[in-house]
Amino acid sequence: MVKRSYNIDVVLHALSDPTRRQVVERLSQGPASVSDLAKPFSMAMPSFMQHLDILESTQLIYTEKVGRVRYCYLNQNPFSVMESWLQAQKSLWETRLNQLDKFLLKTKGKKI
Repeated sequence: MVKRSYNIDVVLHALSDPTRRQVVERLSQGPASVSDLAKPFSMAMPSFMQHLDILESTQLIYTEKVGRVRYCYLNQNPFSVMESWLQAQKSLWETRLNQLDKFLLKTKGKKI
């Protein structure tokens, strides 16, 4: 199996749109047809397809045509890039806040 690397900037850009986030949220429950995904949105199908194209080009989703129906599936792999980045940020800020807490406790009652 080929290991792919995913660019966090591309993933975040794809998820910056509320429509695309809602599609990803829906697909986290399982595969869905394009028409089922489009139902909650009040936009023309070509406009909705542009959103799917962006999600597919960033490999957040993949599609498969079965007969006349196109199904969309969520690809979990790109989310590991975001998870790693968020974990690094969490670790960094926890360290900084702990240092601030120690400093404030140390200087408590002292005039600065």
